[in-house]
Amino acid sequence: MTVKEGSKVKVDYTGSFEDGTVFDSSEKHGQPLEFTIGAKQVVPGFEAAIVGMAKDEEKEITLQPKDAYGDVNPEMMRAVPKEQLPKDQEVKPGMMLAIGLPDGKQIPAKIAAVNDKEVTIDLNHPLAGKVLKFKVKVVDFE
Repeated sequence: MTVKEGSKVKVDYTGSFEDGTVFDSSEKHGQPLEFTIGAKQVVPGFEAAIVGMAKDEEKEITLQPKDAYGDVNPEMMRAVPKEQLPKDQEVKPGMMLAIGLPDGKQIPAKIAAVNDKEVTIDLNHPLAGKVLKFKVKVVDFE
């Protein structure tokens, strides 16, 4: 038996960049990643790589941006007047902020640039535009 559309899977994984730097792992979270194939709960390339695998099977995959978090979208860069940001800390390029949405949710945003009058905020996913490598092992599925 192998993983197919509709399977509920448990996967151990380690995600890294091309230079080998690990950005996430199931070990870090203390448990396997659980998701349903076809439910769009993980990026498309990761899901596609799991289909056809058997229990205890391991493999390494490389995902191009189009199969992961997409390319960096320049339209997701926003210039915001500096006075709209919290005054209690100095903002610097590379800092992460939580941006509140009208529905109450918060999304992460990275500060891309700062000048005297405004701050450029990057709302792209932090992994957008990156090639991602994963070591995966199917722990279980039903």
